[in-house]
Amino acid sequence: MTFTNEDTQAINAIRVLAADTVFKSNSGHPGAPMGLAAVAHTLFSRYMNFNPKNPAWANRDRFVLSNGHACALQYILLHLMGYPTTMDDLKSFRQLNSKTPGHPESHMTAGIEVTTGPLGQGFANAVGLAIGEAHMGATFNKPGFELFNNYTFMITGDGCLQEGVASEAASLAGHLQLGKLIALYDDNHITIDGDTEVSFTEDVVKRFESYGWHVLVVKDGNNDLAGIAQAIEEAKKVTDKPSLIKIFTTIGYGSLMAGTEKVHGSPLKADDIAQLKKNTGFNPEESFVVPQSTYDLYHAKAAKGTALNQEWDALLEKYSAQYPELASELKRRLNNELPEDWAKALPRFTPADKPTATRKLSESVLNKVADLLPELMIGSADLTGSNLTRWKTAVDFQPESSKIGNYAGRYLRYGVREHGMSAIMNGLDAYGGIIPAGATFLNFISYASGAVRLSALSGHRVIYIMTHDSIGLGEDGPTHQPIETMAMIRATPTLVDLRPADGNETSGAYLFAIEAKHRPSVLALTRQDLPQLEGSSVEKTLHGGYVLQEYENADVTLIGTGSEVSLCVDAAKLLKDQHNITARIVSMPSTTLFDEQSHEYRATVLKDGIPAVSVEAMTTFGWDRYAHESIGIDTFGASGPYKEVYKHFGLVPDVVAAKVLKIVEFYKNEGHVPSLVRKYFH
Repeated sequence: MTFTNEDTQAINAIRVLAADTVFKSNSGHPGAPMGLAAVAHTLFSRYMNFNPKNPAWANRDRFVLSNGHACALQYILLHLMGYPTTMDDLKSFRQLNSKTPGHPESHMTAGIEVTTGPLGQGFANAVGLAIGEAHMGATFNKPGFELFNNYTFMITGDGCLQEGVASEAASLAGHLQLGKLIALYDDNHITIDGDTEVSFTEDVVKRFESYGWHVLVVKDGNNDLAGIAQAIEEAKKVTDKPSLIKIFTTIGYGSLMAGTEKVHGSPLKADDIAQLKKNTGFNPEESFVVPQSTYDLYHAKAAKGTALNQEWDALLEKYSAQYPELASELKRRLNNELPEDWAKALPRFTPADKPTATRKLSESVLNKVADLLPELMIGSADLTGSNLTRWKTAVDFQPESSKIGNYAGRYLRYGVREHGMSAIMNGLDAYGGIIPAGATFLNFISYASGAVRLSALSGHRVIYIMTHDSIGLGEDGPTHQPIETMAMIRATPTLVDLRPADGNETSGAYLFAIEAKHRPSVLALTRQDLPQLEGSSVEKTLHGGYVLQEYENADVTLIGTGSEVSLCVDAAKLLKDQHNITARIVSMPSTTLFDEQSHEYRATVLKDGIPAVSVEAMTTFGWDRYAHESIGIDTFGASGPYKEVYKHFGLVPDVVAAKVLKIVEFYKNEGHVPSLVRKYFH
């Protein structure tokens, strides 16, 4: 690999432009972009295959900046390569409504594959992207038709490698032998607290070798372009292991404060930028200047990518002629379209059908639709037998050499790695042509909340299948019983809570989750059996809340969700039989979707003039938006057989009925019932 003075000039241009970008914003991280300039230039000018004219080209190489605080570097590279990131965008770095926000956001900036920022998330996303390539290649490639053979490159740092989510993902990547995953580890020995000697002295090389990674070391990442290039080439030759290239760099290279934490998270001083420019051949009086030779170099690389994209398009046309059914399937998936009439396979139920746990009903759905939706890749965090997520015809996603599956398989064994699983699924969705779903117990979504939040922020269609959703799991006790968990889920923007009450609502939950192209969903499912309810509906589930049982001149509205809807039905019978109190029943599988309905619709569900009482075997926090009074649990749970635990917390028909009776009498004495719908009109 040959490098010239034009490469040196381009690297210096990146360093100077990073200093200018952060200085004008008066906010940001100049040190990592300056230290990584040589590494990034080598990667993007020689190895990355991309097409700025078509950022969504299916076989492009993927790049993830896991240490997202260095995003000025990525924005500069996008600008140099010819993506729609202009010099004015660089000048608007970290400003409101700019395309160059403070950390990379996939939904805001063309060319950004995944949203990074919280350290370690991007590392795990990259593992998901690499799984995506392996799976799509195994599914669609044929001899002479290598439609999917891209690499996933990432830059990661000391901070990422200290985060547990990266460790989870790295361990799984080594097991899965993801040979087209290459991580460039920026080992600059600096974190916010200073030199890593204060907290991070492990042998990263040995750790990753123990994970099953191929590890290389480059001693001079500031100037040794040939050494960086040689390491990347060696990594590409290893096809049965992911590769980590440990590269020693100097944070803030060229700055007066190079090699210290002072250049990590604050702009350089004006005099420091002036000496940097002077020492690298730039005019200290000018800012945001890029030599034409640098543009020419990157535009030439982009032109090669455009040509590769055109060759790929021609290959796809030949493939379409030889394998028309596969090609049609591939194009459908890449266009993010679902098979016609797939939803007709969703099971439907009547009250005559036997009581069944919603986790078991979920399994029934997957057995009906998994083969109709080959884009579904489903897995579990070591709870397959409890989550019931593996359908009858499933094949495990495993390396062929394991003899327990293959890369065309669609069932992922994530191991005990809830956080890694969730962040990997964000990468799977970002790859394209795949709908990822992953499972654990609902309480342990809290382990994964960093990644779940990014699913919502980024608009990833990730389906979280969360079983054992309440105190109904019984004997495992308060460590496993979610109390506050649904409140957290419901409070997260874009994330959709779905807590179905029976079989029809479980089918409805899947209908929404699969068709929601740009939203993640959490399905909260029971361990215990629930009856099939009169009045439940697949379609009404999509409204979030609906009237399950309506009565004229009712005295009270009971609002239940999940397993507590049938509890409301039983309590209503007692109220009628023993006290002549008429209760209308509302099922609320999703407060998020209910909030998105029209004011008029919500007013028909939460009727004015009578009190509304919510019943849920979780915290009452948040229910004041929908109910005048709430029956729930505002402590942690308890260990014991689930029926005894429900009784202990007063979540049984006779106790609920007695409480509702007092509420009805209270509001009759008050003579006034506040309007709930007007309370949160928007």
